[in-house]
Amino acid sequence: MSTSKKTAIVLSGCGVFDGAEIHEATFTMYAVMKLGGTYDVYAPDIAQYHVINHLSGDVVPETRNVLVESARISRGKIQNISNLDMRYYDALMFPGGFGVAKNLSNLAFRGADCSVNSDVERVIRQAVTLKKPIGALCISPAMVSRVVTGAEVTVGQDEYTAQQITKMGGKHTNTNHGEVVIDKKFKLATTPCYMLEANILNIADGAMNVTEAVFSMIE
Repeated sequence: MSTSKKTAIVLSGCGVFDGAEIHEATFTMYAVMKLGGTYDVYAPDIAQYHVINHLSGDVVPETRNVLVESARISRGKIQNISNLDMRYYDALMFPGGFGVAKNLSNLAFRGADCSVNSDVERVIRQAVTLKKPIGALCISPAMVSRVVTGAEVTVGQDEYTAQQITKMGGKHTNTNHGEVVIDKKFKLATTPCYMLEANILNIADGAMNVTEAVFSMIE
């Protein structure tokens, strides 16, 4: 097993309703380092689908960039996902948030007929080909299912999303807080986080558990 545990973390903006879920992103970074790994953060250099006022829930007439917004979470240390090459990493991680379903893909609008950002799809396929494990939190497992046909994943107990995963050729397993589903064939570990009614302790547990599962599959 590799001792470096060098991990690429892909973000989708900043804020649960139009970007990356901040708790999930932060606890993923924490878990990687707590378990002896290192990480680099990536995001696509594209416009967000839209911008949400997180206080009111309203769509606001602004244009924001996914890479620029993601830099808020990574404290400015971030790279364009177009530069991500999984040959130089041991693992790939996707925190959740609506940005996964609106910016990294159009899952939120097209369900099982969704498409995935070309660079995101590329790095997922590269990780699978190179047998580099992938961790996905919250809604991210559904996006990964669109790329990795036949994967077994979890989004907790969300019936609609589970149906979309099945339509995409995947297998869904219901889970509770902190539980992880591991697909050994594709070296994919998934956990529900805020797809369930959760608090920040649940998120910390989920991020730690899924990162442990990912690291256990590093060769």
